[in-house]
Amino acid sequence: MANLNPYLSFRTDARQAMEFYQGVLGGDLEINVFSEFPDMVQSPDQADLVMHAQLTTPDGLVLMASDTPDGMPYEAPAGISVSLSGNTQARTQEVWDALADGATVTMPLDTPPWGGNFGMLVDRFGIAWMLHGDPE
Repeated sequence: MANLNPYLSFRTDARQAMEFYQGVLGGDLEINVFSEFPDMVQSPDQADLVMHAQLTTPDGLVLMASDTPDGMPYEAPAGISVSLSGNTQARTQEVWDALADGATVTMPLDTPPWGGNFGMLVDRFGIAWMLHGDPE
């Protein structure tokens, strides 16, 4: 079975972001840092940056991320959103409330014409999210 998973890039905030997402979504978080792979460390002050992080939630969602060391070009994510759907409206509200802390709301969580609840925001780490709770 093939997988399609969001892989988020950060300059230096991957650990903080992934720990935040774990608090929001639950699940198991695995983090590997550059110092675990000595040939990958470009600068000693960046040895603890995240080379790879993976959050796997109890319901099977997988979210991955890494930091971008100074020696590599970095562009903030643009033109893409992490879409979370298929939850109840209550669960969507819970996730929304947690992600909205420090976020910029681009479309408030409300009832769209197709039912359920739907909203969009850019979280405190600069990641755009779209959340949809199923009609009940």
